[in-house]
Amino acid sequence: MTNRQDRIKVRWTQTLAPTLKESPSDAVVPSHKLLVRAGFIRQLGSGAYTYLPLGLRSLRKAEAIVRQEMGRAGAIEVLMPALQPIELWKETGRFETFGNLLMQLKLSGDRHVALGPTHEEVVTDLARDLISSYRQLPVTLYQIQTKFRDEPRPRFGVLRTREFLMKDAYSFSTSVEQLNEAYDSMYEAYCRIFDRCGVPYVIVEAESGPIGGDSSHEFMVPSSTGEDKIIQDPVSGYAANQERAEIGKIEWPAPANPAAPAYSAKSTPGKRTIQEVAEFLGVRPEETSKLLVYKADDKIVGVVLRGDHEANEAKVRRAFGASALELASADEIAKAAGAPMGFLGPIGCKIPLAIDTSVAAMPKTVVGGNEVDVHFVDVVPGRDFTLERVLDLRNAEAGDPSPKGGAPMVVTQGIEIGHVFKLGTKYSAAMNAVFLDEHGKQQQMIMGCYGIGVNRILAAAVEACHDSDGIVWPMPIAPYEVVVVPLNVNQPELMKTAEAYAQALVEAGADVIIDDRDQRPGVKFKDADLIGFPLRLVIGEKGLAAGQVELKWRDSKESFTAPVSEGPQAVVNVWRAKRDALQQACVDKAARRGGGARA
Repeated sequence: MTNRQDRIKVRWTQTLAPTLKESPSDAVVPSHKLLVRAGFIRQLGSGAYTYLPLGLRSLRKAEAIVRQEMGRAGAIEVLMPALQPIELWKETGRFETFGNLLMQLKLSGDRHVALGPTHEEVVTDLARDLISSYRQLPVTLYQIQTKFRDEPRPRFGVLRTREFLMKDAYSFSTSVEQLNEAYDSMYEAYCRIFDRCGVPYVIVEAESGPIGGDSSHEFMVPSSTGEDKIIQDPVSGYAANQERAEIGKIEWPAPANPAAPAYSAKSTPGKRTIQEVAEFLGVRPEETSKLLVYKADDKIVGVVLRGDHEANEAKVRRAFGASALELASADEIAKAAGAPMGFLGPIGCKIPLAIDTSVAAMPKTVVGGNEVDVHFVDVVPGRDFTLERVLDLRNAEAGDPSPKGGAPMVVTQGIEIGHVFKLGTKYSAAMNAVFLDEHGKQQQMIMGCYGIGVNRILAAAVEACHDSDGIVWPMPIAPYEVVVVPLNVNQPELMKTAEAYAQALVEAGADVIIDDRDQRPGVKFKDADLIGFPLRLVIGEKGLAAGQVELKWRDSKESFTAPVSEGPQAVVNVWRAKRDALQQACVDKAARRGGGARA
């Protein structure tokens, strides 16, 4: 929140709030449509947006909450350059990992720099320059800064852009115990941030991705338009994103059928895909198996999955102990496996294999015949090919057993707004960021990384909090908490009353805008609903004559009145009661969480 002395009373005619009746033609998700229509943002180019006054106010409010809670957690604010030397990225090996997502600029003298999408390298370089002793640790540094990523498909308004505002924090510790303390502190700070911002969120186990590290959690806002899948066990509370979600115990091998016929070869001319093979042989895709071939570091390996399942590359990478994983090319497959792509199978396969548990549990299956236009039918896993390395290798889906108790899991969608990582020594080892311990021995700093997409908080709030009339802002991040609507701006006494109510609210600590436009009441009400001001105060001649002003919360269908005889304080009390209730709810949530160690 801003300080009380920063509260101001704004007149609509003296700001820029250009509302639109129609959504932009390229907008698909509610947040994109409504933030444009309500006058919060305007697109400059693909993946780049201007924040108009209303949008900037909400953005700054979210930013202020982030800054307050980071300071409360003991993090120290810095500001690092957006321009980063390419050499730092090459030092850690991420120059190749990020690939085309890394925006590069050519400077004079054939020098190249990157526009930072994240700052692990920069902050590690800073730490190795400034920190030399264990006495200086632990420390957590953070910044709120514009980041850049050459997103190939910018879309969904400010949810997926090439330029975005991010809070990124980095902890440096002497031990795993110190790292765990920093991680727990940031985890709790994130809970407080999103509680205060008023956005509903779910915490899920996550993959670290190109950032690296061995433990991480994502903070997700459930939304039907979210691009991320959340796998949840409603019974135990287990939750993970699809990249990370584990699958509970599946019994294998399947009970042997003594009468099962021997496998046989079937001609499948030109049938390469699972769907084509299944239709041709008259079976369902889930009765088939497929063999995918990867390059794990420099080794060619294979993974056998059920035909209707998708490989989880993070699980595959871990199964083979690889640091990098990519699908093998047709030439690499032919050379290593001695069989053509599209007809590969596990029987007589020449490359190391890992078998998914769902395949091992199949009583029989259809597999590639390792020659063109041939598949084997009636193949029994464990009888016709070995089950030496059976692991969970696929993406979890709805109905799969939970790893905590075995209950069927459900799948929902969500928008990522925060992510915390335990990096360990990934960057300090690569960049020689060391300190002297109490015995004078050199040790590598142990790091954590903690990010929040600040503009994603706004978009996620709109996705979660809107209706057919427009945005329903959570009060803490609304551009203005109260809109005062005088129905006749040409009536001096009515305007004087409106000004008095607005001033009292401001003095009490509220953000207030007066709709002083000479417009019909219907226009003003529609705009107030579209923009989503939490509280609307209507002052009209008939109401004043009856001794009342009208109030309406944006998240309620019903309006109510306050007596003029009690003056503006009656309205102040209404606003203050809601504010205090929201603050107490955040305190209660924090108390219920306690503060135990995170997984």
